[in-house]
Amino acid sequence: QVQLVESGGGLVQAGGSLRLSCAASGLHFSTYAMAWFRQAPGKEREFVASISWSGGGAFYADSVKGRFTISRDNAKNTLYLQMNSLKPEDTAVYSCAAGSIGYYNGDINYWGQGTQVTVSS
Repeated sequence: QVQLVESGGGLVQAGGSLRLSCAASGLHFSTYAMAWFRQAPGKEREFVASISWSGGGAFYADSVKGRFTISRDNAKNTLYLQMNSLKPEDTAVYSCAAGSIGYYNGDINYWGQGTQVTVSS
């Protein structure tokens, strides 16, 4: 059974930082492209960032470019999202996702449950 479990969310003031983690089990983590998505109240889920199986090929939404960094530790089966210079508009439920084998192509095979990030002004 595949499980993706996010952690690290919480309440932070604008300008602050958070680091999200996503612990993966039940899949050969090191072969999958991974991604982060977010969904704010009343809005559709949106792509945040993706990373290839090897840790290269990082890609970001324009709204987070230069502030967020996606990374992974294949030895620990864990995906990360370092979020700096947070803004109130970053408030959302953040979910990790396992994509295709190798490089991210937009396909999602597995979703995590999500972790809430709230940024106060």
